[in-house]
Amino acid sequence: MPENLLVSIIIPHYNGEAILMRCLKSLADHTDYPHEILLVDNASFDESVQIAKEAFPQIKVIRSEENLGYAGGCNLGMEAAEGSWLLLLNNDAMVTAGWLSELMKFALTHPNYAALQPKIVSIDRDGWFDYAGAAGGKMDVFGFPFSRGRIFFTIEKDENQYDTTSELFWASGTCTLVKRDAVEITGMFDSDFFAHMEEIDLDWRFHLAGFKIGSVPGSVVKHSAGSTLAQESPRKVFLNHRNNLEMLLKNYGTLSLVLYFPPRIVFEFLAILFALAKLDIKQAMAILKALIAVTFKLRKIIQKRKSVQKIRQVSDKTIRQKMFKSSVVWHYFGRGKKTYSSLNCD
Repeated sequence: MPENLLVSIIIPHYNGEAILMRCLKSLADHTDYPHEILLVDNASFDESVQIAKEAFPQIKVIRSEENLGYAGGCNLGMEAAEGSWLLLLNNDAMVTAGWLSELMKFALTHPNYAALQPKIVSIDRDGWFDYAGAAGGKMDVFGFPFSRGRIFFTIEKDENQYDTTSELFWASGTCTLVKRDAVEITGMFDSDFFAHMEEIDLDWRFHLAGFKIGSVPGSVVKHSAGSTLAQESPRKVFLNHRNNLEMLLKNYGTLSLVLYFPPRIVFEFLAILFALAKLDIKQAMAILKALIAVTFKLRKIIQKRKSVQKIRQVSDKTIRQKMFKSSVVWHYFGRGKKTYSSLNCD
């Protein structure tokens, strides 16, 4: 039986005709690999999905009665997908020529990679990386994510400095190619996350199962960061902090939690103090609410942790080799290291 080479492109969507049509048009213009497009309607109340279906009748629309967020929307799409590869794509992204062929060329020759991401550049600032993923995701041992090309709010200009294929810790959910066989081992996104950090959590499970994550810079996708939620949105701050803490509690082994979780909580309170110093009461409250939410969900998180740890085929010692072994917070704010290359991660 011939191998199933179909790629299922899954796009969760909640309102916004212009960005959706821009995304779908770019797919129609630049996708030259066998694929299906699944548009997950997260209970949109505008006419964007209907307009998209009329303009692109080949797309399959999957409707949800409620807004499941990016995590739940992707899960709904993955359940309905027919392909052996699942391409998760933001509705505010635009693909470029050869984007999917380049990803699949790497995927077919590297079967031990569970997730891949293209180089993600900005729609709004020509020649610069995009905030959401840039040239590939990394993370320090305390759980703070950053990218090749973006650390916190410092975004680098794309001068081809990261145009080599690299092993990553996480692949950006803006555009990530995921191997179905790997998902069947680890499970899909944690739907409780709703949005933000869900791809890092899943990729950590891929690491636990013995897979690798990689960048394919020959594939280029453009993205408009913050189209869904502004970077400083209290809702976004809350989700990022809550989900990140849950991710650490689920995926780290016991010894690693003892070593790295208490300092991480200290960082959380420092972030609250930093927000208060800026007189940003809403941000401070969002972080505090995240800490409270994790505390009240602890029993459920422990149950999830038991399931996640059953996946483990690889020790934390091995997985930490893929992490930045120091604190990116300290290097960025304390030592002024604002670019990925200055951290000497590779």
